[in-house]
Amino acid sequence: MRAIFLVDNGSLRPQATLNLRRVAALLSELIGETVQAASLLHSNKIPAEKVEGIPATTLGPAAERSAEQGATEIVVLPFFFGPSKALTGYLPERMATLQERFPHVKVRVAQPLVDEFGDNDLRLAHLLADNVRDKLQPGTKPHVALVDHGSPIPEVTAVRNRLTGQLSVLLGEEVACVAAASMERREGEEYRFNEPLLENLLASPEFSSGPVILAMLFLSPGRHAGEGGDIAEISAAAEQQHPGLSVTTTRLVGEHQGIVDILHSRLRQALDDQRFLLDIPAIT
Repeated sequence: MRAIFLVDNGSLRPQATLNLRRVAALLSELIGETVQAASLLHSNKIPAEKVEGIPATTLGPAAERSAEQGATEIVVLPFFFGPSKALTGYLPERMATLQERFPHVKVRVAQPLVDEFGDNDLRLAHLLADNVRDKLQPGTKPHVALVDHGSPIPEVTAVRNRLTGQLSVLLGEEVACVAAASMERREGEEYRFNEPLLENLLASPEFSSGPVILAMLFLSPGRHAGEGGDIAEISAAAEQQHPGLSVTTTRLVGEHQGIVDILHSRLRQALDDQRFLLDIPAIT
């Protein structure tokens, strides 16, 4: 018996848990097998009444409950764009703790949404392009910024940059240009790879006037990408400073129906390939 978990990093915002559950339910329907929603951290602190009366759960306790109930295989499907430290550091440590208690339980960890070592999969870029086209106005050629949170891991930022190039090709002459930006970055020269920051990009000559569309490289609403969140505050401040600027944000990637198809592919890949067993050194 196996238990499948769709796993995000976790948020204290109820909307993030509700979106994770929604996507897990759609994937469950597609594969005909239950996919449970769980976070690595934080979400268990959300009051149950704010998430439809069902307490949000974190992966560690949820996986252990599944093992106690007879699961012999735990499958972790990351709701992440790239190899975040939460996936490469915290997750293996937490699953090692599980396997200490339940040594017979196998753990598989699928690739994140963008598989940097796989084929040139354009599906995520197509979702981003769909979201931008939803915001295009007739007769305009806006500048587009593909915005992520910003990461201390260069490989995660490389995912954003790769998607920026793909999005630029897909949108072509429909827009003036496509640039990458981070919402925030850590201090220090060693994190300069996150540049430009969104606030600085919106102050640049190309982006400080006319229509700008922010292609949101976020999966679920929260304190950064949700209503009244950090992105909204940065955009409002830029519009106030530059009266000719008009910023529009797309819906989030994780709100696009097509995300389920990508997750399904990652799940099948993990189930079909022994390299995704967590205790095999080849995937560490």
